[in-house]
Formats: sequence, structure tokens, C-alpha cells
Amino acid sequence: MPDAADSPAAHSTVLSVLLVGNPNVGKSVIFGALTRRYVNVSNYPGTTVEVTRGTAAHLPGRPQLIDTPGTNSLTPQSEDEQVTRDLLLAEPTALVIQVGDTKNLRRTLYLTVQLAELKRRQVLVLNLQDEARDLGVRVESGELANLLRIPVIPATATRGTGLEAIGRRLAEAAVASCEVAYPASVERAAAEVAALLPKELGDQRYGVALMLLAGDPSLASWLRGRVSEEGLLAIGRRRAALEAELGTRAASVISRARHRCVARLLRQVFHQDRAVAGSLRDRLGALTMHPLWGVPVLLLVLFLAYGFVGVFGAGTLVGLVEDGLFGEVINPWVISLVDRLAPWQWLRQLLVGPYGVVTMAITYAIGIVLPVVGTFFIFFGVLEDSGYLPRLAVVINRVFRGMGLNGKAVLPMVLGLGCDTMATLTTRILPTRKERVVVTLLLALGVPCSAQLGVILAILAAMSPLGTFIWGGVVMATLFGVGWAAARLLPGRSSDFLLEVPPLRTPSLANILIKTAARTEWYLKEAVPLFILGTLLLFVLDASGALPAIERAARPVVVHLLGLPAKAADAFLIGFLRRDYGAAGLFVLRQDGQLDGVQAIVSLVVITLFVPCIANFFMMIKERGAKTALAMVAFIVPFAFLVGGLLNFILRALKVAL
Repeated sequence: MPDAADSPAAHSTVLSVLLVGNPNVGKSVIFGALTRRYVNVSNYPGTTVEVTRGTAAHLPGRPQLIDTPGTNSLTPQSEDEQVTRDLLLAEPTALVIQVGDTKNLRRTLYLTVQLAELKRRQVLVLNLQDEARDLGVRVESGELANLLRIPVIPATATRGTGLEAIGRRLAEAAVASCEVAYPASVERAAAEVAALLPKELGDQRYGVALMLLAGDPSLASWLRGRVSEEGLLAIGRRRAALEAELGTRAASVISRARHRCVARLLRQVFHQDRAVAGSLRDRLGALTMHPLWGVPVLLLVLFLAYGFVGVFGAGTLVGLVEDGLFGEVINPWVISLVDRLAPWQWLRQLLVGPYGVVTMAITYAIGIVLPVVGTFFIFFGVLEDSGYLPRLAVVINRVFRGMGLNGKAVLPMVLGLGCDTMATLTTRILPTRKERVVVTLLLALGVPCSAQLGVILAILAAMSPLGTFIWGGVVMATLFGVGWAAARLLPGRSSDFLLEVPPLRTPSLANILIKTAARTEWYLKEAVPLFILGTLLLFVLDASGALPAIERAARPVVVHLLGLPAKAADAFLIGFLRRDYGAAGLFVLRQDGQLDGVQAIVSLVVITLFVPCIANFFMMIKERGAKTALAMVAFIVPFAFLVGGLLNFILRALKVAL
């Protein structure tokens, strides 16, 4: 008879629930379905890893739900995995909802085994059932539940299938019954180490002991203060004695024993119909990664992005919002209202003057940039949800090898097209410091964020295709050249290219809309205030007479080297605050006829290669250190103007018409 403490009724009231699973298994979709809008995102203490928490309104008792970073093992190989492990240790009474990929059951069950060793009560959600069916994969979930003695719930989170059963069966959560047959020497060593661990760990001591025997160095700092120095030394001696007895690394023995346990389970519940393999979706997925045919697919994706973002977003939508809504309705009404009510001329200028908060900041941010950003967010969401981004990494791998990187580096580079600041943070996925430094430099140098890219596409859309080719060619050649040089000047070596590629998926409209709404909210909260701050800076500089002085000081570079009107100095000046705001200034100059074709291309190249926004600069300091970040900026600023000056000289000498 089970102990009363382990009965479902005893656990009907739960204060917190941990959502645990491998990367890319749909945890975030399930988190969103269970919490809706009760969400708080913050860094885990002592790390740069974000952890999402929310009130699980659709679970009994409305517990706090914590979405942990994806992990493949509780013996962490990265900061993300360490955060998940630490959360499990910090929340010993929390129930666990483990989300697994049905078609990759081996990897899922390997994590289940480790959760069982920590004596964590859990529910297993086998997600992505639709993809499993497409691949001919069938998992006998009922039999698996009987073998593990825990609830096993088949689900397709993107369609909401099976999610209602999570709340209904959460009270049945139990410790999975999947005992691993370790060698007797490992069992003895684990028992001895567990006895040295603090009693506050409770039943988790055995699982933690196995982590220590496997040589998990990240546990050392966690154990200090909980275990005496003498105890730490004893644990180290016991691990060394075990490896001497085994004649090999204890981690290898422990891992093989777990895999044997998983294999026994797989033989009983996992089936695949080989006849179904090679479906149309599989063939399309393979085509997108083909060394030859993957390139036309990439070009098609870029063409669609240009049409949707550059033509529709930057052309049609900007025309409707900036010219129609702001130009004909909002701005005339606000100007009329301010003229009647504002008692001072300086206040009228501050609100609706050439550097007015409404006529410049709000018009730029909402009328010009937001329509472009919105369409880019939608398109980027489609790429994410379809599973194309990892395939892009495979196609680009050979090109990136020439820069001393590999295809995995394309992920933060592509994310930089959304936000360079967050992309700089994601360089942590790269295994070597050298690769992280090179990618951070390239992100800051020549990867335009969504807001800036949108404005650039808006200018290019009104020009000949030759203009787009020149701009793209110069930027790409610069990125490749700088990356190639940096890879050879910086010490260290590049890593091997290992990347898990998920199957090609049909994008979910709901997912895309949710991501677009969240990113648009971020833009309104983070970017718009900086647009207003930048406008206030220009207003103060203009009112004090400093702006004309800056334009005169910048004339030798802006006018003589770049061949641009002196007014373009405003755009580069404000570019120190936000590059996209600087690009918006160039957009207005182009609309007003103050930039010819050559000037437009030169200015776009310079603003693309210009210093990152202030938020990205601070992130560079945080991730790479102040010395490295300042060295990057000291290189980028003069380099951008030199490239622009050289391009201006070549285009004028060749008398290129754009």
C-alpha cells in the first residue's frame, strides 16, 4: 500500500510547478496555454539566463508555473542547463511537468530517468504528436505510463490537443519507476556520498550524489556552505577511488547505465513505420539544407522578405500610416491644438517643431518604423515557427567557415535582424570565447536590427535593384572580410559544427501573432522612449546652437569624405543613441529629395556599419567586458566612415546612376 504522503489527495494543493524539458519541445507554448497573461520574466540570480514565471490559472490551486531553460541532462554543459538543475534543487517540493518530443523519445526518457533519481514527482507530456505521426512514429503512451507509473499525456500543444488533461492529472504526479542497474561499486559510492550531503536535500541526495560522481564541477559552488570543507574533500576522494576501481570515467559508466534503462523502455513502447519515412515534408526539409538547392531556397526567402517587409511594409503601410494618418490627421490636429493652447514659442517648437516630440519622434517611431518592424516581426515569426532557421545555419555553414566560424553562428546573426542586443546575449550558445568575440563584433558592425533594416528596405524599395545589390554586397563583403581577419588575429580555435535540426513545420498563426504582439510591445516600451529622448537631444542641441556647430565640425567627414549634405550629420549624431533612428532621419532626407541615389547608398552603408545602439553597447560590455567592447567601438566608427568614403569615391568615379 502506498504511503499516505504519496497519495494524489495529499498533493492536491501545489505551490509551484516546474516546466522541464529538452530544447525545442514546445515548453513555451504549453507555458503560454497554462498561464495566459500572468507572466513575469527575469534573469536567474547570478546569471544572464532569463526564467519565465506565471500564475497557472488553468491548473488546480493556481500554482506558480516556472518555465525552465531547455536541458538535455541534469549534469549541465551550459549556463542554461545549470539554471534548470539549480531550480530543481531550489524547489524540492515543486511538481514537475516534463515536456518531451514524442518522435525523440530516447532523449526525453534520458531526462525522465534523471528526474526519477532526484525523486521528483512528475507528469510526462509527450508533445509534437502531429510531427511524430508524419514520421510514422507511434508511442504506446498507456503502456509507458504503466511502466513508469506516472501520468503520460499525448499532446500537440500548437493545436491545444491534450493540454486540458494536464490540469486534470497533475494530482496523480509521482516519481517515475525506472530504476537504473548501476554497477555495485557505483551504488556503494553513491550511498556514501549521499550520506555526506545535507539532510535538507531529502530524497534528492541520491541523485545529487550521482551528479557529483559524474564529475559535475558546477555543483562545487552550490555545495559550499552546505557541506563542510572536510566533506567536500571526502566526496572528491570517493569519486577518485570509484574511477580507480572502474578503470574509466565514472560519468561514462553512469551515462551508459542510464541509456541501457532507456533502451529497455523504448523496445516496449516505441515503434516507427519505416514506410511513412520520407514524406513530402521530409523531402522539403532536406531540400532546404541541400548544398546546391538550399541556395535558391535561401534566395527565395530573401526575395519574399524584401517584398513583404520592404515593399508592403515600408511602402504601402508606411504610406498609409505616415502620409495618411499622421500627415493628414494627427499632426495637423496636434499642431492646431498646440498653436491655440501652448503659451510659449519654445514649448510649441518642443512639441510640433522640426525636432518636435510629436512631429518627429512619434511620427518616426509609429508612422515610419512601426509598420516596417511589424511586418518584419511577422515574417521572422514564420521563419522561426517553420523550423527554417536551423536549416539556414546548415546552408551558411560553409560560408561561415571562411570566417573561422561555423553554421551555428548564423543563429545569433539572424536573431540580430530582430534585435542586436538580444542576439549579443545569445552568443553564449557558441562554445569558444573566440567565436563569441567574433560574432559580437560582426553583430555590432554590420547586422541591422529589425527597426533599422526596415527603414533601410524602405529607402532601397524606391531605388533600382542595383542600389540594393551594392548596399548588400558592400555590407556582406565587409562582414566577411572583418570576420576573416578577426578569426586569424584572435587567439583560440573554432569548434565543430553540431546542431540539432527539427523537422520542417507548418507555422502556427496563433504562435506568430503571439510572438509579433510580444515583440511589438517590446518595441513600444524600449525603442519609442529612446526615439523621444533622441529628439529631445536634437531639440536641445538646436536650441543651444550646438547642432550647427556639430554640423560644421562634421562637415569634412560628412560632406567632403562621404559626399552627403551637412544635414546628414544629424542622422549620424543620433545614430549614437539608436541606429534605427538615424536611419529614419536618412529616410526623411531621401523623401525630401535631399539625397540622390549615390548619396542614399553611401549613407545607408555607413549607418549600417555604424556603432550599435546604446542598449547593445551596454550588452557588449556585460558579455565581453568593457575593454573588449570599447575596442570594438573604437574600430567600428572610423571603419564605417572609411568604407563609406571609399564607396563614394568609386561610385562617383564610375558615374554610377542609381
